[in-house]
Amino acid sequence: MPTGVRVAGLMRAPTPTISAASSFFFLFFFLSSSCIIVVFSASDAETLLQFKQSLTSATALNNWNPSVPPCENHKANWAGVLCLNGHVRGLRLENMGLKGEVDMNSLVSLTRLRTLSFMNNTLVGSWPPVITKLGSLRSVYLSYNHFSGEIPDDAFTGMKFLKKVFLTNNEFNGPIPSSLASLSRLIELRLDGNKFKGQVPQFQIDTLTKLNVSNNELDGPIPTSLSHMDPSCFSGNNDLCGDPLPECGKAPMSSSGLLKIAVIIIILGVTLAVIAAIFIILNLRNQPAALQLGKENAGMINMEDQDQKKYVNAKQVAAGVGDGYRSIESSSSSVAQATRRGGADHGKLLFVRDDRERFDLQDLLRASAEILGSGSFGSSYKATILSNAVVVKRYKHMNNVGREEFHEHMRRLGRLTHPNLLPLVAYYYRKEEKLLISDFVDNGSLASHLHGNHNLEEAGLDWATRLKIIRGIARGLSYLYASLPNIVAAHGHLKSSNVLLDESMEPLLTDYGLSPVANLEQGQSLMMAYKSPEYAQMGRITKKTDIWSFGIVILEMLTGRFPENYLTRNHDPKADLAAWVNNMIKEKKTAQVFDTELGRARESSKGELLKMLKIALSCCEEDVDRRLDLNQVAAEIEDLNDADLSDDDDDDDDDDGHNFSPTSRHIHIAV
Repeated sequence: MPTGVRVAGLMRAPTPTISAASSFFFLFFFLSSSCIIVVFSASDAETLLQFKQSLTSATALNNWNPSVPPCENHKANWAGVLCLNGHVRGLRLENMGLKGEVDMNSLVSLTRLRTLSFMNNTLVGSWPPVITKLGSLRSVYLSYNHFSGEIPDDAFTGMKFLKKVFLTNNEFNGPIPSSLASLSRLIELRLDGNKFKGQVPQFQIDTLTKLNVSNNELDGPIPTSLSHMDPSCFSGNNDLCGDPLPECGKAPMSSSGLLKIAVIIIILGVTLAVIAAIFIILNLRNQPAALQLGKENAGMINMEDQDQKKYVNAKQVAAGVGDGYRSIESSSSSVAQATRRGGADHGKLLFVRDDRERFDLQDLLRASAEILGSGSFGSSYKATILSNAVVVKRYKHMNNVGREEFHEHMRRLGRLTHPNLLPLVAYYYRKEEKLLISDFVDNGSLASHLHGNHNLEEAGLDWATRLKIIRGIARGLSYLYASLPNIVAAHGHLKSSNVLLDESMEPLLTDYGLSPVANLEQGQSLMMAYKSPEYAQMGRITKKTDIWSFGIVILEMLTGRFPENYLTRNHDPKADLAAWVNNMIKEKKTAQVFDTELGRARESSKGELLKMLKIALSCCEEDVDRRLDLNQVAAEIEDLNDADLSDDDDDDDDDDGHNFSPTSRHIHIAV
């Protein structure tokens, strides 16, 4: 018998028991290997679910379904997850109302993690030391939370790929970690709005282009390597000195020198006092629009503004364009002389922010006033106190809560801090009327830019600017809803005249958070929330009511048309801007919807315009259940504007996490 046959025979020789055992062992090994493969492929999902369990509030992550993989190639199936080649590339959990102390240890196994963003939530806890183990991170965004405590000095040691660190508006204290200065690729560092102490580290990094350490408790000289930075990057630190701030103090001056300076100051002070007295006397005689006290409205601004319609047409006044602080020239013919009637308690101004120069009610009363407009919810005045311009808004319909509740609500609004909110600075309380004081924004409102009279040489808002404004409004709303979770409509009065624009055309929301203190009867007839379809149909507002208003604002920006619903007492479907757009789409006239002032963008950016139109119409669904919620709206708008948020470098292996977003919800629009 050939040798090969004999070998085959020998292979069959083992007893059936041994053969069964071998087969069982082989089957077990095969199944075990299969299980190992399954566990490995599901590890990203298990890691993220473990991370989610550490949060006390994570309703925005409800679609994190263990039966569905987080990533499919570049597509993300889970909210806030960024994907690349089937792996989790980053987490962008911004504006999601997340609360709790996050378990960062669970994320260590995500070895491909490049970006981590928890901005604009309510997360707490100390600096998570495990971040050092996420060695592949390019970007860390933790701004606008409540992280606190000292950051270890070696917290960033070994993170050689890190390019962006955003820790703005938290509660970190102690010295700035020196390990930040060892990050050779660092491009942007934001540490402003914390409680850091000590000196600024020596940053000898060629790549560092943006730095902000303002509003901390830093001291000492600024490193010479940072002397080229803008002075605002270091403002709010009283003991910092050196370029670009004033030079550090010199040796103490002699007593004789001090005496000479004191004498000079006294002489100058007396001279200025005399000049000021003369100026005040002349001003009281000739100034037609001084802030004065009235007997009926003690402590209030008693100004007649019946003639202001000479300067603003009736439609704009009714819509509150004046509320947007667009300057209206006043004259003796348009504003009557104010008269003083004594005998009332003037009360006090109550400041809710510590970073503003203080003044008292008398300073406000002595200031010259310029009427800005009389909107549906209150009258507005510009007052210049010392060198600062402020806006005083006068409200008569704010008696829905008692004195203490009103004070507490104002303090709550004063704690809100976000780049897209106009901060409340101070307020004045009387039972009959209230004053709310905020910064003056010289660039006017969105309404005035959209509907104001443009000169032939003055171009309207281009598409890039409108897109930037829409994105900022979404972020401001997201922050409001995360910070005021108990208010049904956290804004409640969103319209284009309540969106101001700063010098860089960033939007600033105003008149927000007032629905809890506004009289219900007046609120129902004046505030935008009560002009929504759901209030007309069911007599109630919901968490999605502000989304309807936001949708109208977006349509206003896309079409350039004035929303007639601003003028109606209640929701009028015939005057609804969304209804007009829908009719145009049904008639296949979509191209005629867009504002002619958009110019070439109507063709060059046609895809973006159509996507934004779909988002706006999804916000304006009359059926509340079908209407998008805020997280969906914010995500889709960010997704549309991803190109502006990616890193500006040629490193193909690097991004800040904004290049891969969940697929947007789409509505069919016939073009």
